[in-house]
Order: sequence, then C-alpha cells, then structure tokens
Amino acid sequence: MARGGKNTNPIPSSSSTSNVASSSTSMEDSASPYYLQNGDHPGLILVTHSLTGPNFNSWNRAMLIALTAKNKVCFVDGSLLRSDHSDLLFAAWTRCNSMVISWLLNFVSKEIADSLIYFSTAYDLWDDLCVRFHQANGPRIFQLKQQISSLHQGSLDVNTYYTKLKILWDELKDYSPNLACTCGALRILSSTQQQDYAMQFLMGLNDSFSSIRAQILLMEPLPQLSRVFSLVIQEERQRQITYSFPPSLDTPMMNTASTVPAASVMASSPVTAAVSAPRRPRPYCTHCQQLGHVRDKCFKLHGFPPGYKPRSPKNPYGPPPHQAQIHLATTQPYSSPPPHDPLTPTQYHQLISLFHKNPDPTITTP
Repeated sequence: MARGGKNTNPIPSSSSTSNVASSSTSMEDSASPYYLQNGDHPGLILVTHSLTGPNFNSWNRAMLIALTAKNKVCFVDGSLLRSDHSDLLFAAWTRCNSMVISWLLNFVSKEIADSLIYFSTAYDLWDDLCVRFHQANGPRIFQLKQQISSLHQGSLDVNTYYTKLKILWDELKDYSPNLACTCGALRILSSTQQQDYAMQFLMGLNDSFSSIRAQILLMEPLPQLSRVFSLVIQEERQRQITYSFPPSLDTPMMNTASTVPAASVMASSPVTAAVSAPRRPRPYCTHCQQLGHVRDKCFKLHGFPPGYKPRSPKNPYGPPPHQAQIHLATTQPYSSPPPHDPLTPTQYHQLISLFHKNPDPTITTP
C-alpha cells in the first residue's frame, strides 16, 4: 500500500490471464502441435534410412509419416509459421521448430547436412530439400516404368522379386492423380490395375515356374495380385521341402548308385581312360609290309631265333617287338631243327655264333 492509500501494484487484466492460461493449455494438450512428449529429443530415430539424394521420394514419404505421427508436420508444410516475439507461444514454437530441424538434420547424409545447418526454420529447410532433390514427374515416371519392364526374377527368390516390384509400383502410383468417383467406375479401374500388376509379376518369373503360371492364367477371372503371389510362394516352398527331404535309410545301394551321373562313371572307368588317352602310331616294316615291328627287327629279313613257333596266320610274327621275348640257346648244343624250319643247321650255327659276338639283336648282319 503506497501513500495516499493507493495500490501501486498493477492488477493483471482478465485478457492477459486468459492468454497465459490458453498458452499453458496448448503446451500441455497432447493434440496441440506444441506438445512434446517425454521421449522426444533431438536424437530420436524417426526413419530407417537417411537422405542421399536419389532416394528423396521414399525418404520424403517416410519422414512425412513420422512427422504426422508426432503432430509436427505443420512445421514443414507452412501451416504453422513463426509467431511474433510478443506472442506467448513464441517460446513453444521456437522449441518445437528446433526439435524438427534436429530430426531433419539427423536423417540426411553428412554432405547434405552441412548445407542445411544455417536454416532457421524447418519450413525453409524442407522447402530447400524439395527444390533440390524432387524430380519432375515425366523423367521419374519414365524411369520407373523402364525399371518395371526390365525387372526379372533371375537369381532372386520370389519374395525379394515381388518386394522390388511392389516398391516400384507404389512409387509410380504416388505420381498418379487422386480420382474422386461415386459411380463405381473407380473400383473397376482398381481391379484392372491389379490384374496388370499380376501379369507383370508372372511375366518376370523364371521358366521353372511355368507350370504354376499356366494354372493361374487359366483361372477365370484372374486372381488378385495378393492371391497370385500366395500361389507362387507356396509352389516355391513346396519345392524347397522336396529338395531338402533326406533319403530313406532303407533305400538299396543300387538306387544310390543309379543316381550317379553316367558321365562321371565313364570318366572314372579304366577302359574309357585308355580309349581317351592319346595312342602312339604302330611301327611299320618296309620289308614285309606288316605292322608291329620295324625293318631292323624283321624276322623274314634277319632270320628267326631258335625255338621260334609261328602264331596264327592272322599274326604270324607274334606280338610287337616290345612284348616278344627272345630266348637264345647259347649253352646247349643245337639239336636238329624242326621239320618246318626254313634254316639249315649250318645257318643256325652261324646265327648262334653271331649272337655270341654281338649280344645286341638289333644290329643287323653284314
């Protein structure tokens, strides 16, 4: 109380009191964009991948979903701009705006983050990213359709192949305009699109799925994409069970042996190995015109050894020289030659004495 009985303390007006109460209520209301939960902090993980440039469309979609869940999308789309300094909610707006900027900077690559660090509002930062990385509809739609037409299963399993296709379909669908229809034609258009997706999925499968593909194409009407994928994935799992089923223990050994490839059996056979080995040319005698020996070892030219017995008429000179064994009777006196022997006793004695002088039978007589 001052002199004169006058009260010098200002009495707050009812309007200012209501403003403070409303601002406090806005920050405590979970439906308010200024509300921050206890778990909200600058390092909070909102999306699973960072922005690198080419993946802007998928990153943009994931980030908008996360910001919508946090009730902070109004800070990037321009619907909640900066408040005046005199506004009681200015501090709350600044705190939420800084939180959104931190979230955006945490989920871009380091090179991109360095160029965004000096933006003061989340809206300006978001707008700069959209201008820099958002591709025009025409080139991106062409690129997506080209990837869809060239995508095949190849070495991928069915689930991975289907996932890659669905990502491209969903992104392409995002570029299509949203149609509002009340006559029911939109439902027919959606069903036709699902059939096109099913056809593209079946065309990209490997030829090993030709049987299940033929069965699906014979169905009338053609099943939806989810049903087609379910039938194909069941076929793949059935094959995995068949291939991984262990053989029975009571299976005869002959059944196991019958599964060995014929090529490996032939390769391990000694007969096959002998046939496949390179063969040397057989020696040829220019005197008697026969195969199996050379002129220097021809019995017709140099005489037959003692005790020689001719073979059958098909091979009168016996085996090849490297297999013939010549036995010379040098220690025992010569007996009368066989009746069919063409040499005389004198010739036999001369031949034996010749072998005594020169034991090498390959040297010809003068």
